[in-house]
Order: sequence, then C-alpha cells, then structure tokens
Amino acid sequence: MNMSDAQLSSRNPSKPPPPTNHTENNDKDLATQLERAPKSSPALRGTILDRHEDDRVNEQSPLLDSTGSDDNGSLKSVTPLSEQSWNGNNGEETKSSWYLFLLTFAALGLQIGWSVETSNGSPYLLSLGLSKSILALVWIAGPLAGVLVQPYVGIRSDRCRSRWGKRRPFIVGGSISTVVSLMVLAWTRELVGGFLSLFGADPASKGVKTCIMLFAVVFVYVLDFAINVLQAAIRAFIVDCAPTHQQSTANAWASRIQGVGNITGYIFGFLNLPKIFPFLGDTQFKVLCAIASFLMLLTSGISCASIQERDPRLEGDLLEHDSGIIAFFKSLYHSIRRLPPQITKVCQVQFAAWIGWFPFLFYITTYIGEIYAEPFFEENPHMTEKEVEKLWEKATRMGTFALLIFAITTFVASVFLPMIVAPSFKAPPLPAVTPLTPTTPSANLSGSGYFPHSPKPPSAHSKRIWNRFISLFTYFHIRTFTLRRMWFLSHIFFSICMLSTFFIRSVPAATILVGFIGIPWAVTNWAPFALISAEISKRDAIRRGIIRPPATRDGALLAAGEDNAQGADQAGVVLGIHNVALSAPQVIATLISSAIFWALQKPRGTPGDESVAWTLRFAGVCALGAAWLARRVGEEDANGMDI
Repeated sequence: MNMSDAQLSSRNPSKPPPPTNHTENNDKDLATQLERAPKSSPALRGTILDRHEDDRVNEQSPLLDSTGSDDNGSLKSVTPLSEQSWNGNNGEETKSSWYLFLLTFAALGLQIGWSVETSNGSPYLLSLGLSKSILALVWIAGPLAGVLVQPYVGIRSDRCRSRWGKRRPFIVGGSISTVVSLMVLAWTRELVGGFLSLFGADPASKGVKTCIMLFAVVFVYVLDFAINVLQAAIRAFIVDCAPTHQQSTANAWASRIQGVGNITGYIFGFLNLPKIFPFLGDTQFKVLCAIASFLMLLTSGISCASIQERDPRLEGDLLEHDSGIIAFFKSLYHSIRRLPPQITKVCQVQFAAWIGWFPFLFYITTYIGEIYAEPFFEENPHMTEKEVEKLWEKATRMGTFALLIFAITTFVASVFLPMIVAPSFKAPPLPAVTPLTPTTPSANLSGSGYFPHSPKPPSAHSKRIWNRFISLFTYFHIRTFTLRRMWFLSHIFFSICMLSTFFIRSVPAATILVGFIGIPWAVTNWAPFALISAEISKRDAIRRGIIRPPATRDGALLAAGEDNAQGADQAGVVLGIHNVALSAPQVIATLISSAIFWALQKPRGTPGDESVAWTLRFAGVCALGAAWLARRVGEEDANGMDI
C-alpha cells in the first residue's frame, strides 16, 4: 500500500513538506471572488480578473521581503528595501489640469455656502430679534461641528464600502442637507409664522417671535453640521483621487477655487439681489441662500459625475467595529495617538496658527471700522445713538471693501505661489514602450504585429499644446523655496502684519495691510492641506505597491503592511483630526479675546478704544509660535529624500 506524501513527511521529520501549489490556490480564490461579485457589475468582475492575472505573473509581491513576518504572525526583523530589490510599479499616472479642476470644483459651491453664512448670518439673526450675547453662543456651532462632525464623517467614510465610492455618498448627502438647511433658515419667519397661524397665533406676537428665533438657532446648528459633512467629504475626495506627486497641485487648485468662491460671495453681497432676482425672495439673505444652494448642487454634481473613485469593495472586508458615541470617541483618541509623526507636527502648527487667525477673521472689519470712526468720535464725542449707528454703517462698508481686496489678493497669490514653489514629489517618468510577445500575460495581440494599436483621440494635439503651456511654469520654480519653508515664512509675514497695528492710523493703510494678509492666508489654505494630503497619499501608494518605500525600517514595515497606523492614516480620519486642530483654537481665541475686551473695551462711541487692535497683536504673537513649530515639520525633495 502506497503512503501519501503527508504520511511520509510525518514519519520522516527531516524531509521538507511538499511545496504549495500557489497557482491552484489562486485559481480557487479567483472562483470564490467571482462567485461573490455581483453579476450586474462587469467592471468589478473585470478588475478581479485583472488582479488575478497580475498575480499569476508575479506571485511574489514586490513590497514584501522574506524577513517580514512568520506564519504565526510574530514580527521578524525587517530590512529596508534597497533600490535594487524594488520591483514595484514605481509611479502613478499624472492627471491633467482639467482633471484636477473637476476634482476640486465642488469646493466652489462649498465656499460660497460658507461665505453666505459667515457674512450674512449675523445680520439676519439680529433682524429676527436675537441679542448680541445670544448670538455669540449661536456661533459656537461652527467649532463644535468641526470638532465632532468631521472626525465622525471621516471615520465613517473610511469604512464605507458602497459601490459609488467612499466619499461621493457623503458629498451628495452633505450637499442636499446643506441646501435644505439654508433654505429653511432663510424662510424661517414665513415657515414658523405660517404654521403657528394655523392654530390662531398672531404672527406679530411675542410668543411667535420667540419660536421663530429658537427655530432659526436650531437650524444654524443643523446647517453647520451639514456643511461640515460636505467639507470633510470633499477634502477626503481630493486626497483619494489625486496622485501622490500631484497632491500639492490639487490642493493649490482647491485654494484657487475657494478664492473664486470668496470673491463671488463678496460681489453678491454688494449687489441689490432682490431687485435683480425678485422671484428668488424679497430679502438679500433669501436670494443669497437660493443662489448658494443652486451652485452647491451644481458643483458637487459635476465633481461626483466626472471623477471616478476606486471601488472600496476591493479593499477587503472590514474588521468588527463598535458603534455608538463612546466607541467613536475611543476610536478618535486611539487614532490621534497613532497619527504618523509628520501629520502630528502639521496639526500642532495649525493649532497655534489658528489661535491667531480667528481674531483676524472675526474682528478685522471692526478694526478698520474703528479707525474710520475714530476722527468723528474725537470731533463729536456726544453723538446720539442714531448718529452712531449711521456712522458704523459707513465704517462697516469700509471694512467690507478691505475684505474684498483681501479676497482678490488671496486668489492671485493662490494662482502664482504654486508656480514658484519647488515640487515635493517628482512626477514619474513615462513607461518605456516595449513590444508584446505571445507569452506576455494579458497581451492584446489584435492589430498589426505584436504592438497593440491605440489610436490617438481627436483632442490629442490640443492636449499636447496645453501640457506644453503648463510645463512653461516649471521654469519659475525656486529649488530652495519649498512648501514647508513657504509655510514657515507665511507665519512670520502674518505676525509682522499683525504687530504693525501699533503704527497703522488710517483706513487706506489698514486696507493695504489687509490686502497683504491675503498672501499668508492663501498659503494657510494650501500648504498644510498639501503636506497632509501628500503624506496620506504616499503611505497609501506604498502599501499598494505603486511607489517605492523609503530605504528605512519604517518604510519597509509600511510596505509590508506591518506598521502600527491601523487605519489612523486614512484620508477621512486624518482630515477630521486635522479639522479638530483648526476648530478647537476658536474656543481658546474667543475666551482670550473676551478677556482682552473686558479689560480694555470702552463704551461705544467713545474715542481711543484699541481693544480690537490688541486682539490682533495677540494674534501676531501666536503666529510667531506657529512659525517656531513649523521648523519641526519634515520635508522631502522631489526624489522623496528627507531634506
């Protein structure tokens, strides 16, 4: 009786076990995957077949070294992968400028929505009867939503396995929720008054007015939560869909589009919209909300329809994950502790920088208004309340004009600064064209000879002209002027501008000052997001074998999938945590500014009030702290080597 190989192996320990038939196992896996894949999704089934064919060509992953980990999961010594041992793809497809424009186009509607809320929300709520003290509590909704909503949306979207993608379902849901919130908020008086009138309530009574105010406050919170869902999804969408070497360019496009949104919002604010669009509403706020809602749906729809995400169903099954509020905070805490060092340093800089940015964004209009009104108060310190209100209307318009100059400067800077900043990643070279042979897996031998025929699209010539035009801007790159150094210098420049309030005494000088601050603001809207996005995309590309890992132990662990990030470096959760670093300083800045006002503020209409100027000087000190922290942020050259 013949014994099996397994029996012989068990009787003779010195004999090695028979080799595993990897091809047979792969065929079984292929059958299982095809059986699970829906028949209605030929794209998914085609992707599974392509991956299986690639595995037949090279069953040994280019990322894994034999010293990675043993069968029982214990970690072995990991040696860094050298240039010679790397067999991966070593490159990503370079996307066109048109692709990046469509990818970031949704940010236009988002920014217009933000501008409508921030610039017109306070006057609208005051017109409903809210006091300024209550209004300050209402606007806590912004940082509260930023701290809670964006990390939650980030974690949920990272775990999303919809056939529509990870981010697009949240972009669509966030857009619809924001539009509904905007329109309900704009028509609060009519909705609440009309509903209560059905029960015989007088729309002019105090009780109805109180209900209107409460309803409006509730929907301010709903609006902030909805728009934060949209913002978190759009930011993660950009990170996921842009190649690693184009993360800086993609975020520059997002910054430019946001600048266009700001300018558009300020222009709409200057126009008499009810006269131009009477069919959209009888007040400025109603028409603004209608226009913002239309543009938000339009831009989000174009981005989602034009850009295809990777199918998240191909990323494997999810690990079991507890749900609920407590589980969410635990997950957030562990994610913060496991953040990659580079992202942690960027968040630390942002925390210090935004303590300084919030006083500027909140009070710069008031600062310019006080400079304008100061001579009038000195000339007539006993103005009536009506005269003071009329003077402040003119002063506020002066501040609004300065913000328009600020928005234009921001846009111009966002266009030209990326042209001179040295790229952090070098675009991969085009692959060499090699002939296919009958033994080449998946070779398409149709056409003439072994060379597959790929006809040029009709627009190939125009694309070449456009690419040559874009390549001209690379000549303006300053090699030593890197993104991190520009970010560091922007904090210094912002600090100098804020501390110069000691010497500013005229409205034109203050307007010029605000215009110059548009330069560091453009950098703030671009550099940190680009640095974080590049780090996220680089780590993801290393894991998927698209780019070569750095020649370090950490790089080898990352390539082998044995790093300790455990999902803490995915786009959704990282950008959510980053937004916490932006939102939490708002509370700190509000408390410190309130203390400054309490100590230095004078009665309204009294000359010599410099309390707002001192909050701006405090912002300048915080910017110096951010500059010091920015020196610790890591930096790589175009070849991926640390500088």
